[in-house]
Amino acid sequence: MSAYTTLADLGGEPGHGRVVPEPEGELWHAPWEARAMALTVAMGATGAWNIDMSRAARETLPAYRRLTYYEIWTHALVVLLKQRCMLADDELEAACARHPAPPVARVLKVADVDAAMARGSPTGRPASTAARFAVGDTVRLRPEVVDHHTRLPGYARGKRGTVRALHGAHVFADANAQGQGEQPCWLYTVSFDERELWGDSAAAQNLVVSIDAWEPYLEPA
Repeated sequence: MSAYTTLADLGGEPGHGRVVPEPEGELWHAPWEARAMALTVAMGATGAWNIDMSRAARETLPAYRRLTYYEIWTHALVVLLKQRCMLADDELEAACARHPAPPVARVLKVADVDAAMARGSPTGRPASTAARFAVGDTVRLRPEVVDHHTRLPGYARGKRGTVRALHGAHVFADANAQGQGEQPCWLYTVSFDERELWGDSAAAQNLVVSIDAWEPYLEPA
């Protein structure tokens, strides 16, 4: 059994109830949530970890499915800080600094926040190889369960789909989450008929599901 278990891969799982949309523009449910986001963004900007490492920390939290969205962010932030010896247990218990702050590569200044948030973190990179697949190709997503963070949803493993678009090369999340570098790979949009994903016994909804998938996820069908 794999030692890596993601608790965030819920697509296609029954028993979670309906998705209830929240009012548009309702950003926070409590004041602390805005602070949780600010802390997470500020620490991410230091370069102590990357976004894929932070996603891996979140999805492997034992209490993931019992936590609210920003509770997940704060619990994962604690994990990341402790892994890098940037937070000690006595500081966590006291809710204040007890030791000298370790040096960081970068600091996000207040005056730069708006520009940094508007800029985001683009993942596009120059392609070093030609794309293996073209629009219209039939492909199959790899069936293996991997022992690390991945953006390949479990319900699509081993399923046949059609390439609908190419998006150039992008940072490969699987490698980036493991500290193996960006390893840019071609990114595709692949579409799937609902029957391929859910089987003939599921209620027909006339759906086509599209997934953005990196080239290592794909094999010829």
